[in-house]
Amino acid sequence: MLACGRGTSGSAAGGVVDSAIPRDEMLARFQRNTPAVAELQGGATSRDELVQRFVVALERRDTAELRAMALDRSEFAYLYYPTTPQSRPPYDLSPDLMWFMLVEHGSKGIRHALEERGGQQLGFAGHHCEGNPSREGLNTIWGPCVVQRLGARGDTISERLFGLIIERRGRFKFVNYANQLD
Repeated sequence: MLACGRGTSGSAAGGVVDSAIPRDEMLARFQRNTPAVAELQGGATSRDELVQRFVVALERRDTAELRAMALDRSEFAYLYYPTTPQSRPPYDLSPDLMWFMLVEHGSKGIRHALEERGGQQLGFAGHHCEGNPSREGLNTIWGPCVVQRLGARGDTISERLFGLIIERRGRFKFVNYANQLD
């Protein structure tokens, strides 16, 4: 299996990617040096609050606040990965590879969002998440979602400025900040 240009002995985001290792063992190895968590930390108490905080943080270019609203490695390892369909066949992504992909796509997305929309008033008019949310164990996954904002001519612009939203026991966070800014 090739992962990011490396063979099975290469490292992806600090771990070894080897498709011959059983899923439970890969997860145990990934979790080994990651503090255990039982709930989402921080985030928001509603999807609306989370998106509004995101918009304010983006307008202020507040990277610490943006970081606090996204899943961290512990939340990914103990709360998200064990129940996401991407961790099972037919996808069967290892936790190392999936975490690497989330971090890379999210980092690229938030950099792009900060370059294109950061430090300016967005004219936030609301948000909308498409389709019905999916249930993954104790998690509810929302998205894809778009932010609606008022353009310079008063028109409404819909943009996908972040990735999926996870809800768990009344707490909401972004899975990552992958987006579709052009």
